[in-house]
Amino acid sequence: MMSRRKILYLYHYFDKRSGPFKSLTALPKDEAFSVLEKIKLDRPSSQTAQRDAGYISKRMNCERIVRKEAEKKGIIMDIPSPHYLVVEHSPWLSTWFEDPGVIKIPIEEFDTRKISFTYGDSMPAFSPRIKDGKEYRKKVYTYEEILDIIDRYGLPQDWNDDGAHGPERYIEVQVWTDEPIKRYLLKQWKDSTRWHSKKLFTDDI
Repeated sequence: MMSRRKILYLYHYFDKRSGPFKSLTALPKDEAFSVLEKIKLDRPSSQTAQRDAGYISKRMNCERIVRKEAEKKGIIMDIPSPHYLVVEHSPWLSTWFEDPGVIKIPIEEFDTRKISFTYGDSMPAFSPRIKDGKEYRKKVYTYEEILDIIDRYGLPQDWNDDGAHGPERYIEVQVWTDEPIKRYLLKQWKDSTRWHSKKLFTDDI
């Protein structure tokens, strides 16, 4: 009997100028739209800058659907809007930002009762335009369930990183708690503070 494939790490990609775990869907709609417009002006080469005017509404609606489906699965939710990560390294996602950063967190640090998954980004996963009949469309998975799906289909980035075979290019993770995220945010802040202090010191020499 083959052993079940394990998830080792969850990854979060971000632009270093903004910092990690900044989600448009966690903001009021008008504020999210303003942030998106600023990104388009300041970072025109980033993936986010390519979003159309309707993106905010579509993304927020998708998040509402994911939340409802996650509730049905019994996922424990400490926060109203999740933090977004992906399962293992995604080469494609690592190219999204002009000044890219990444945070890699061992799966053991998460309470798996408070995380949900979609096989692929949740927006195409729940898109009414995609009607190919694949079993993982329009579904939210628990931790145990996504392990079964990975056993059957592997990681999307291993066979579809370029998107040639469909919209699923990574496994999206919705983390419905601030643990352990806040510890990594604190570490990121401390590292940034040390870097800026060092830079100011060397600039004065």
